[in-house]
Amino acid sequence: MEKIEHTTVPTNGINMHVASIGTGPVVLFLHGFPELWYSWRHQLLYLSSRGYRAIAPDLRRYGDTDAPPSATSYTMFHIVGDLVGLVEKLGIEQVFLVGHDWGAMVAWYFCMLRPDRVKALVNTTLAFHPRDPARKPVDGFRALFGDDHYICRIKIGMSFVLRNLYDMHFRVGISVQEPGEVEEEFAQIDTAKLMKKLLIMFNTPKAPCIPKNTGFKGLPDTSALPSWLSEEDINYYATRFNQKGFTGGLNYYRYLNFKSYVWPGESEVNEPTYESSINRRIRQKITFKSNKVNLRIHGNNNRTWELAAPWTGVQIKVPVKFIVGDLDLLYNIPGTKEYIHNGGFKKDVPLLQEVVVMEGVAHFLNQEKPEEVSEHIYDFINKF
Repeated sequence: MEKIEHTTVPTNGINMHVASIGTGPVVLFLHGFPELWYSWRHQLLYLSSRGYRAIAPDLRRYGDTDAPPSATSYTMFHIVGDLVGLVEKLGIEQVFLVGHDWGAMVAWYFCMLRPDRVKALVNTTLAFHPRDPARKPVDGFRALFGDDHYICRIKIGMSFVLRNLYDMHFRVGISVQEPGEVEEEFAQIDTAKLMKKLLIMFNTPKAPCIPKNTGFKGLPDTSALPSWLSEEDINYYATRFNQKGFTGGLNYYRYLNFKSYVWPGESEVNEPTYESSINRRIRQKITFKSNKVNLRIHGNNNRTWELAAPWTGVQIKVPVKFIVGDLDLLYNIPGTKEYIHNGGFKKDVPLLQEVVVMEGVAHFLNQEKPEEVSEHIYDFINKF
């Protein structure tokens, strides 16, 4: 681990922390939630020892990478822009791309938007699903699992928004970023304990549902860690998330789609962007009538789903290997196995060359089976 170099690279208006090691063709690793570059530590060492330059950034708002305050700054177009800027700044023409969890979604978008920069893709956990013009992503999760699904629970607490607006109206400034509903729950749990809860919650085949009456505090406590995770690992994650909090990672979920609110006597308004100051980067009109607040938020509330409309029906046209554990919660979403194995996946990703289903392996496969996953990556990219 001491051989891994850490640098900061300016890209797309932010400073991005990058871990790298080795020389040779570049392999770019993209992490998920609640993770960091550190999730790829095993693969960095393995690939660098076999003649590759292995690079793993902290994505926007994670770890030591800058944290834009607005939730509007977390679309897939922003994230891919960061990565294209990164490879440009490093003087790299093409990369082998490897993704996991949210990093897998970013990798699919990278290949869709800039296939010219990708030699080949090894993606894990999350299969490519083409944009559904009739249904937004969160609405799909709600239809399958109900409002308690963890993705549906990650939203902005409107009580905090109203308090911010009230304080701004009376010129009582708020200099710190007000937490949303989920952040408030997270703040009540020791970060190391929370990391254990989250990593274990996501590492089961069942879709995580968080009843509102118990919240994330109701997730089972555990003192026993799985064999692939050490207290040292937990402490590394906890230290970094203590510095920046979880808002950035949660904003990736929030920007799948924004919820709409209709206030009495008012037309429908979009949920406000999550920011250190609600009036930053958006225009607001606030009126107070008696004890009732009439709220109008005006601004650029475009989201990934809307912005991706011109790419509806576009196929992924880079060579792909897909790896997933048979106990992965994403693999066990209804309809996913049929899509992957019955031709749908191959139709949308025509250069799909291999699908590997690892038996007895769950979501964090790159940490749970580091040697095996590293070998799968190496065997595929070594063909090119």
